[in-house]
Amino acid sequence: MSKHRILILGGTTEARHLATALADRADCDLLLSLAGRTAEPLAQPVPVRSGGFGGSDGLAEFLKTEKFDLMIDATHPFAARISQNAAMAAKRTEIPFFALRRPGWERQAGDRWIGVASVAEAAGALGETPRRVFLAIGRQEAFHFESAPQHHYLIRSVDPVTPPLGVPHARYLLATGPFEEEAEWQLLMDNQIEVIVAKNSGGKATYGKIAAARRLGIEVVMVERQEPADVRTVGTVEEALALVDHLFSPEMNRGV
Repeated sequence: MSKHRILILGGTTEARHLATALADRADCDLLLSLAGRTAEPLAQPVPVRSGGFGGSDGLAEFLKTEKFDLMIDATHPFAARISQNAAMAAKRTEIPFFALRRPGWERQAGDRWIGVASVAEAAGALGETPRRVFLAIGRQEAFHFESAPQHHYLIRSVDPVTPPLGVPHARYLLATGPFEEEAEWQLLMDNQIEVIVAKNSGGKATYGKIAAARRLGIEVVMVERQEPADVRTVGTVEEALALVDHLFSPEMNRGV
């Protein structure tokens, strides 16, 4: 039986769960691609490659050379560049392609969200008056807050922020989720946090800070997703598996 070659662009819990489910299938040959930005990535259930492809052209060439039959973008909802490159490469090669994206968080009663379109915009949304800010956006875009040096920052990330921010008041916390609501509530209280900056990543693993902020009446500057509208998208691993079945069904292969 010939196997379907599938490239999964990963780095999320959903990508790992999808790879685990597909790894049990005799008709699939998987490769999971990681960006290589995390110093100690979790073990994965399938073969892994690490690092970039060299833009959309490099990814398209990789897809053709390695004879992939399907590409699934299961990267982080804010990995905009690789997602854009993936969409462009799929169009160029005409191979089946879809994205697996966990749904974003939705505002609830009691939430004090300020929606912004980018991390750079979030820095400006903090205002001129010095505040105690919890940055929960990872390390790669933390530099944007050098434009607002008047605030006191608590910055949490998986890997160190290097170089450290050029601001007078910054404290760094290395931690890996999931983060439970009660622990987040205590963190916010202990550090007298007045505002949180977060990305609308969705999922349960990092929602604890949002729930804790609601309880405390703390403002959240929420960076909303900016996703391409023309990419076929599913919201769960189960939906992704069903779509794989559909794409590889005999009817689809015959062009029915």
